[in-house]
Amino acid sequence: MGDTLAFLFNPLLEPLAFPFMQRGLLAVALVGVVCAVIGTFVVMKGLAFVGDALAHCAFTGAATAFLLGGNVYLGAATTGVLSAVAITWVGRSARVSLDTAIGIIFAGVFALGLLIMSRVRNYTVDLFAFVFGNVLGVGPDDLIAIAVMVVVVLLFVLLLYKELLFTAYDPTMAAASGVPVVLLQYLLMVVLGLTTIVTLRSVGVVMAVAMLVTPAATASLLVHRFHHIMLVAVAVALVCTVTGLYLSFYLAVASGAAIVLVTTLAFLLALAFSPRRGLLTRGRPGAA
Repeated sequence: MGDTLAFLFNPLLEPLAFPFMQRGLLAVALVGVVCAVIGTFVVMKGLAFVGDALAHCAFTGAATAFLLGGNVYLGAATTGVLSAVAITWVGRSARVSLDTAIGIIFAGVFALGLLIMSRVRNYTVDLFAFVFGNVLGVGPDDLIAIAVMVVVVLLFVLLLYKELLFTAYDPTMAAASGVPVVLLQYLLMVVLGLTTIVTLRSVGVVMAVAMLVTPAATASLLVHRFHHIMLVAVAVALVCTVTGLYLSFYLAVASGAAIVLVTTLAFLLALAFSPRRGLLTRGRPGAA
């Protein structure tokens, strides 16, 4: 019996002997939780493109900070938040769709970043790390930043959950009921921007976008009520991030890429076998 238990648990416990795996597991778990919570609003409001846009806008802030000799992460965070506010402002002021506003700000800010980088000499960028991140390279300072962001986001959602939900479903009725819709829209975009930057700092652009969208989209195939979608999204994110990190350890592959692929596989399985809308269960008795 003891040998059987050792055979089962050794593969799970062995990686935890390494401090970088301990930090990596904690980082991906925290990132999974915060992205799943905010990602539920992202998916419901059709803002999937905004995470990608803000991550690329952050590049301009990082480039500017590097050119000026400042902190690149602070520069990235500043540009990300300002871009999020600008997207909301352009969408409301120009009376264009949010997708259009995202495209305008994204293209302009990212082009500015490329222009700035063209003036920097002797600077090399690890594009692979920028795209997929380096979870196993997360340090104590990164963990603190992620943990602080998780607390801020969860408090924001917890304190304003009803108002955010009302605004997301019916902003016109929410405004008529006295809910500060405009302020909540700006706050949600700012929180989304901060979440994207913290995720980008740890795990790269691809995982930032994937974790904001895919777990919530997977959950929406399995359950119907909003708070159920959020809870299932958190569970999906935790399982997929931990599984992907373990696979990357044993297969010696990029951790961010492994996590994204596991999360995508979870979505495809839900798409195929969902009791409500699964491609392979649709039409069966009780599927509705």
